[in-house]
Amino acid sequence: MRPSIVLLLAVGVLFAAGTILLLERTLTRVLLGVMLLGNGANLLVLAAAWPGSPPIVGTADPAEMTDPLPQAMILTAIVITLGMTAFLLALAYRSWRLSGHDEVQDDAEDRRVRELAERDEGSDAEDLDTDETETVEVRA
Repeated sequence: MRPSIVLLLAVGVLFAAGTILLLERTLTRVLLGVMLLGNGANLLVLAAAWPGSPPIVGTADPAEMTDPLPQAMILTAIVITLGMTAFLLALAYRSWRLSGHDEVQDDAEDRRVRELAERDEGSDAEDLDTDETETVEVRA
């Protein structure tokens, strides 16, 4: 048996939406992105170990039994996702209590790197302008 295309599309949608939400600046959207990625990973492991017969000896042929390891991995992933959710929820709440919003601010080092990059881009643009105005004489 193979997993259905609907299950695989659901995994893709969960991963895509989770990734988009992780790239946002607010912690609540990052929290939702982590939750979607966790659920997408669980569905992916479930789809990879498509169910067969229950792994109970004597009920089915051992070749048709489902491997119980992916189910244990999914259970572990659920616990890890719950821990990450609690941690990010605490960070968002702390940020909201201190500043009134949960948006992550730029770090001072990030601002300094951005300013250096903008200065470098400006100097590169000036170099290009001077190169274009110079003429080259060719003598035969």
